[in-house]
Amino acid sequence: MPDVIYEKRDFYALFTLNRPERLNALGGTLMAEMAEAVADFNEDVNMRAGIVTGAGRAFCAGADLKEMAERVSGPGGRAFDTSAPQMDGMVYSRSPKPFIAAINGLAIGGGMETSLDCDIRICSTDAYFGLFEVKRGILAGYGIYHLPRVISAAASNYVLLTGDRISPEQALQFGIVTEVLEPDALIPRAVEIAELIATNAPLSIQGTKQVAQTWRKAKMTDSLQVGALVNEKVLSSEDSKEGPVAFAEKREPRWQGR
Repeated sequence: MPDVIYEKRDFYALFTLNRPERLNALGGTLMAEMAEAVADFNEDVNMRAGIVTGAGRAFCAGADLKEMAERVSGPGGRAFDTSAPQMDGMVYSRSPKPFIAAINGLAIGGGMETSLDCDIRICSTDAYFGLFEVKRGILAGYGIYHLPRVISAAASNYVLLTGDRISPEQALQFGIVTEVLEPDALIPRAVEIAELIATNAPLSIQGTKQVAQTWRKAKMTDSLQVGALVNEKVLSSEDSKEGPVAFAEKREPRWQGR
């Protein structure tokens, strides 16, 4: 089975993260398959909007910490490659066409960041959110840079610094999502929103998104430069190894502060 199910339906496309046995974690070939599908979507003039959702009970559990723990356990292993460049956007924000995140279940870490990269976010009553990286001895990636640009500073600081679990009601209050729906109503509502978008002039929609993304990414280079310095320190620490290993071993981490 593919890690991403890509379905074209008249004027919109449905992208389903399809690793339900791993809570749709961003491992395997998921990200490569998604990039390929979005590239095809971008080229198809009949496609006016994209909808992203998850298979099973999760939207996306973020980074695959089991795969990460396997990397850490190897000789000289690191949880992350700190030499890798920081990305200021994922495939959805880089697309000229709007994306709707239909968040059906848990959206944590990179899963919440995946939803943040979409232009519109709605969720079901079964969903919850969180950037739990501080609980793993690592840093949130995309979320550190973009969450404060999507919601208020106070709300984003709460999410990023506490690592708390955010309920659908809190997500609505914070402005992370615009609607909370019963599970059966989630995809139909996403299609309704896609249809509302599709009735408008394509170039007007694409131009609006382009301008909005320019504002959202203003001064991003400065943030990325600071982030690179902080990442080298934090992600090279012993704690950054301990967090994923403790998760894989289902125990509380033993932080050393180094």
